[in-house]
Amino acid sequence: MQIALLGPVEIRAADRAVDAGPRQQRHVLAVLAAEAGRPVTVDQLVDRVWDEAPSGARQTLQVYLTRLRRLLARAAPSGAVPALVRRSGGYVLDIEPDRVDLLRFRDLLDRARGRSDREQAGLLRTALDLWAGEPLAGLPGGWAERMRRAWRRQHLDTLVTWADLELRCGNAGAVLGPLTEAVGEFPLVEPLSAVLMRGLHRAGRTADALACYTELRHRLAEELGTDPSPEVRETYRAILRADAPDGAHAVRRPVRRVPAQLPVDTAGFVARDRELARLTDALDGSGEGATATTVLVLSGTAGVGKTALAVHWAHRVRDRFPDGQLHVNLRGFDRTGDPMDSAAAVRVFLGALGVPAEGVPAEPEEATALYRTLLADRRVLILVDNARDAAQARPLLPGAAGCLVLVTSRDDLAGLVAAEGARPVHVGLFGPDAARQLLAHRLGAPRVTAEPEAVEEIVARCAGLPLALTVVAARAATKPTFPLVRFAAQLRAGRLDALAAGDPVTDVRTVFSWSYRWLSPTAARLFRLLGLAPGPDVAAPAAASLAGLPAGPAHRLLAELTQAHLVTEHSPGRFHLHDLLRAYAAELTAEQDADADRAAAVHRLLDHYLHTGDVAAVLVEPHRERAVRTPPRPGVLPEPLADERAALDWFTAEHQVLLAAVRLAVDAGSDRHAWQLARVLAGPLDNQGRWPDLVTVAQLAIEATRRLDEPAEQARAQRFLGRAYAALRRYAEAEAAYRSALEWYARLGDTGGRAAVHFALACLAESRQRWAAMHEHAAQTLRLYTDAGYEPGIGRALNLLGWVHALARDFDESLRHCHQALALQEKLGDRVGQAATWDSIGYVHHHRGEHEWAVDCYERALALYRRCGDRYNEADVLVHLGDTHRAAGRHDAARAAWGLAEQIFDDLGNARAEAVRARLADPDPVEVPPPARP
Repeated sequence: MQIALLGPVEIRAADRAVDAGPRQQRHVLAVLAAEAGRPVTVDQLVDRVWDEAPSGARQTLQVYLTRLRRLLARAAPSGAVPALVRRSGGYVLDIEPDRVDLLRFRDLLDRARGRSDREQAGLLRTALDLWAGEPLAGLPGGWAERMRRAWRRQHLDTLVTWADLELRCGNAGAVLGPLTEAVGEFPLVEPLSAVLMRGLHRAGRTADALACYTELRHRLAEELGTDPSPEVRETYRAILRADAPDGAHAVRRPVRRVPAQLPVDTAGFVARDRELARLTDALDGSGEGATATTVLVLSGTAGVGKTALAVHWAHRVRDRFPDGQLHVNLRGFDRTGDPMDSAAAVRVFLGALGVPAEGVPAEPEEATALYRTLLADRRVLILVDNARDAAQARPLLPGAAGCLVLVTSRDDLAGLVAAEGARPVHVGLFGPDAARQLLAHRLGAPRVTAEPEAVEEIVARCAGLPLALTVVAARAATKPTFPLVRFAAQLRAGRLDALAAGDPVTDVRTVFSWSYRWLSPTAARLFRLLGLAPGPDVAAPAAASLAGLPAGPAHRLLAELTQAHLVTEHSPGRFHLHDLLRAYAAELTAEQDADADRAAAVHRLLDHYLHTGDVAAVLVEPHRERAVRTPPRPGVLPEPLADERAALDWFTAEHQVLLAAVRLAVDAGSDRHAWQLARVLAGPLDNQGRWPDLVTVAQLAIEATRRLDEPAEQARAQRFLGRAYAALRRYAEAEAAYRSALEWYARLGDTGGRAAVHFALACLAESRQRWAAMHEHAAQTLRLYTDAGYEPGIGRALNLLGWVHALARDFDESLRHCHQALALQEKLGDRVGQAATWDSIGYVHHHRGEHEWAVDCYERALALYRRCGDRYNEADVLVHLGDTHRAAGRHDAARAAWGLAEQIFDDLGNARAEAVRARLADPDPVEVPPPARP
C-alpha cells in the first residue's frame, strides 16, 4: 500500500488507485500521512482540515477517521496490523515512512548527502520522479496551501541541486527539458533561471543562456521592480568571462553586552498551538546553512493577541539565542498617533548592545550600519512590536544570518515578505474551544461549567476576539458572585458598550479606532459601508457597487483595509469582517454617513446581487424568463459571467449572502428587490437541494408581493413554496401552496402559469402514489402549455406523460412521448428538459432489460445535469445508473455510481443518502421506484 501526497491525494494498493473518499476525508488522510508515525491531535486535525471549523466538525472528523480506518485495512496486505490507530497523543498513521511519497522524497534527499556527485544525482532524480503534479491537488484551506508552498520550495531546491550535479557530471542535455518547464511555471524563481543559464551555456547554447538572463531581468523589473540576484548576475558574468566580486572588509566591534529585554510573559497563556507550531517550524526550517536573517511577521486584526503570542513564543525559544533578546514597541498603531521613528529604535538597540550614547553615529544610515555590524556574528532574538509598515521595521533587520526577527503588526507587511523573504504568520480569531479555554483559565473551570449557555453566548458575542474575551473575563473575575448570564445579557444589549473597559488599551472600540484613523478617507468610507452588507462576507465587485466605485479603485481600497486587518480576504476576492468589527463599522456609518447615503448604498448592493443573479440564472437555464427588465442604478457594476459554469460558481459562492440579501431587502423596505431576488434564487436553491432555504425566501417573497399587490409574482412565489414543501415531504402544505397559485393564475387568465402548477401537482401526486391524479394533471399540463404556445413547457409536459406511462409499464407509449419531447427540447436547447427526458428513456430501457442503452441514456442525463449544476437530480440519476449496472452484473460500477450519489446526498444533507447506503451495504438491494422529479 502506498499513499500519494505529491499530486492528487491517493491510496494505491496492488498498482491500482483506491477511492480515498470525499474531499474532506482525503484532507484528513493527507494530514495523517504527512505526519506518518507521529500522533496528530484531534485539535490539530480539525484546524488543518477546516480553517474555520463548522459546528459538528469533531463528529464529522470521527466519521472520516472510521471510514479511513476501514479503507486502509482493506488496502493493506492480508494480516497486516491496523494502519490508523488511536494513541494517547492523538491519531497515528502507523505505516512505514517509505509508503508515503512525501516521506520517501525526504528520505532520498537525506540519503543523497555525502555521496559522490553521480550517486547524488541519481538519488535526487528518483526523488523528483515521485512528483505527480500539484501537491495535495484539490485540497483547499490554509494548511494545505502552506504545505504546498513549503513542499514546492523543497522540490525547486532539489531540482536546482540535481541540475547542478548533472552539470558537474557533464550531463547538460539531461537538465534542459525539466529546467525549461520549471522556469515556465515559476518564472520569478531566480535559482532556476541561473542553473538553466549554466546548462544552456554548457550545452553550447550561450546565446540562449544570455537571452534567458535578459528575459529574467525584464520580467523582474516589470513585475517586482527589482534587479536579478547576485547569484544570477555572477552566472551572467561568468558566461561573459567576467571576474568575481571582492569580499567585504572586516570591522572593529565594541565590547559585547548580552541584552535581555523581552517583556513579561502572559500568565496562563492559552491556545494558539497552531501558530506556535508554525513559528517553531519556521525557525527550525531556517537551517544552519542559511545566509539571511530569519524574519517572521505576526499580523492580525486589532485585539487578536499578536503581542501576547510573540512574547510567549519568544520566551519559549530564547535559550536558542545566547547573545540576548532585544525588544522595541514601534507604536505603529497607538492612542498617541505618533509612531516611533526607525532611527530612534536603532539608537535604543545600539545602547542595549553596549554602544555609549556618544558612540552612536548621528546619521541614521551610519547608525543602522553599525547596528548590523554588531549583530553580524551574534545569535540575537529581536522582537519588533506594533510596526506601522514595512518601511518602519526594515532598518531594524540585521544584515547576516544567525539572528531572528519577530515583527508584529496590524499591517500584513507585504513589503517585508516580498523583499526580505519574511515568513508571514496570520494570527486569527479564537475558535469556540480556545475561547472557552481562555474563560475557564481566567474564571475557573467550575464557574464556566456551571453556566454553559451563558458561556456559549459570551463566546459567540465576543466573536472570538481575545481582547473582548479578556475584558469580559476581567469584569466577571472582579465580581465572582455575579452569574455569567448577566455579562452575556450586557453583551446582548450593547456589544461594544459592554466591552468598554475604561482603559484605552483594553477598550475594544478604542483599540479598533487606532486602526481606523490611519485609513485614507475613501477607505474609511468603504469600511463604514461594509457594516451595511448582509451575509458572512462580500466579494470585491459587490463592495465596489456598495460604494458606487469602479472596480480598480475598489480593489485598492479593499487592499488597504486588508493590509490594516480591518477586513480579511479569506478566499481570493472575498472579504470578511468579524462580528465586532462589523458592529463597529455599523456604528460608524450610522454616526458619520447621511441616511440617504446609507439607503443609496444598500440599494446599489441589492441591485448588484439582483442583476448579477438574474444573468446567472438565465445562463444556467436559457429559457427562463428574466426577473428584472430595468437597468441597475448608477454606480452598480454587475459581475460579468462568461458561461453557465461561472454562473453556477457565483451562486455557490454567494449562497449565504443572497439569502441574507433577501432579508436585507425586506428590512430596508425594498419589497421589489425582495421578490425579485427570491425569484432569481429559487432555481439554484432547488437544484442544490436547499429546500429549507427555499421555504424561507418564498415566504418572504409572498409577504413582499402582498404588500406590493403583485398577484402574478405572488402566484409564482406560492409555486416556489409548494416545490420546497413537496421536496421536504410536507405534502399537505405543498398542495395548499400549489392550489393558491392555481387560483391566482386562474384569476389572471395566465394559461402558462396554470400549466406549471399542474406539472407540479402531477409530481406531487406521484410522491403520494395517487396515480390517476398524476395522469390527469400531466394531461392538463400538456393541454395548457399547448394552448399557451409555450414550447419549453410542451417538451417537459411530453416527458411528464412519458414518465406516467413508464410507471404504468406502458413502455412503447412512454418512448413515443419521450422521443417527441426530446426532439423539441434539442431544437430549443433546453438542457434541463433533455436531462429529465434522457432519465425517463433510461428508465424504460432498464426495465426492458436493455442495460447498455439504459447506461447510455443515464450518462447523457448525468452530463446535462452536471452542466446545469443540478446536484440533486445528478445524484438521482447516479442511483438509477447504479441500479442498471447491478442488474447487468457490473457490481463495481454499481458501487462507484452509488458512492458518488451518497456523497452528493450527504453534501446536500438529504435523507436519501441513507437509502443509497443501504444499497451499498446490500450486494443485492431491492429496487424501489425513483422519487418524483420536477
